[in-house]
Amino acid sequence: MTKRVVLAYSGGVDTTACIPYLRHEMGADFIVAMAADLGQGDELEPIRQKALDAGADVSVVVDAKERFVTEFGFPAVRANALYDGQYPLSSALGRPLIGELLVETAHAYECDAVAHGCTGKGNDQVRLDLTVALLDSSLEIMAPAREWSFSRSETIAYSEKYGIEPHVTKEKPWAIDLNILGRNVEAGLIEDLTWEPTEEVWSLTTAPEAAPDAPVHVTVGFRSGTPVSVDGEQLAPLDLLARLNTLAGAHGYGRIDMLENRVVGVKSRELYEAPGMLLLIRAHQELENLTLPADVLNQKRPLEAVYSKAVYDGLWHGPLLAALNAFVGATQTTVTGEITLKLYKGGVSVAARTAERSLYRHELVTYGSDCTFDQSSAEGFIDIFSLPGRVWNKVNG
Repeated sequence: MTKRVVLAYSGGVDTTACIPYLRHEMGADFIVAMAADLGQGDELEPIRQKALDAGADVSVVVDAKERFVTEFGFPAVRANALYDGQYPLSSALGRPLIGELLVETAHAYECDAVAHGCTGKGNDQVRLDLTVALLDSSLEIMAPAREWSFSRSETIAYSEKYGIEPHVTKEKPWAIDLNILGRNVEAGLIEDLTWEPTEEVWSLTTAPEAAPDAPVHVTVGFRSGTPVSVDGEQLAPLDLLARLNTLAGAHGYGRIDMLENRVVGVKSRELYEAPGMLLLIRAHQELENLTLPADVLNQKRPLEAVYSKAVYDGLWHGPLLAALNAFVGATQTTVTGEITLKLYKGGVSVAARTAERSLYRHELVTYGSDCTFDQSSAEGFIDIFSLPGRVWNKVNG
């Protein structure tokens, strides 16, 4: 029986070696190489051609940048999704979309299997496998890098055996994953917890000490929790995020150096740059503080951690995320307004807040003569509010 496979292809050493490995070691008769454009900035036509040169029967590039921001990035902003309170899931959010594209491409080319180049130690294998399994459990999942035991040099040698020219002459000092939501750097020197990252590690952000000496103010506008404008200018989602990445990054904002709890049970050190996403989440949090009542905020905050872990664990298409998205969506109907943030040398602070349905009412909180708060009701409120505690103390001494 003919085995038709669609491979998630990045153009790197591992996914390139996957093409001959799938054909010669795993029995693939027809291979579609699919590269997803998530805003990584690469010229993808050479990558498409490289897959053909490596032996793929078909090679396609899918432009999913806008879809990535609107269907994955902005929902995560509405949920204030920060894994372990720090990481805005820039890489993790890309995997369920790649998984979606794998399934869609498999259906388009009548494939009965999907493949990826993930190893058995990382998070991405979990995210991709789960996505495919949740969307179409009839598709076989093939993972050559979990099967072979090649070193880096052996992987290159394997490709050369099948006439694929080496494209890496020197080991990179660390591994990089980049998309429009952010940049992830890991491995190499970063694995040494005593090593302080040098400036060559960073790419999207200026060193805070080298950032401009004058602060800059930026106003982000939201409609029902979704970012829609910067400094009063309505922008398409992709343009909005790109502008904030540039602005916040230039002022040294958006660096993360964290110990991360991987899905597979190990701790790893990860460096992230996500200036735009972190800025949007900070502004969105402040707008929610202005427009949502305290009881809703108190329920939403712990659920944001649940949401973040579910995304990190690869459960984007599971029932938990569907339920959480329904809750988050219900909370966002009044989250419309503008938040002005001040960026200065790697830091950010709130400078101004406005909202159509602000729950901050000046006439209630002012100590001026126009105050409408009825202070005479406070004594009775305190009496009732303290009643359970007073009864407990009386009963229990």
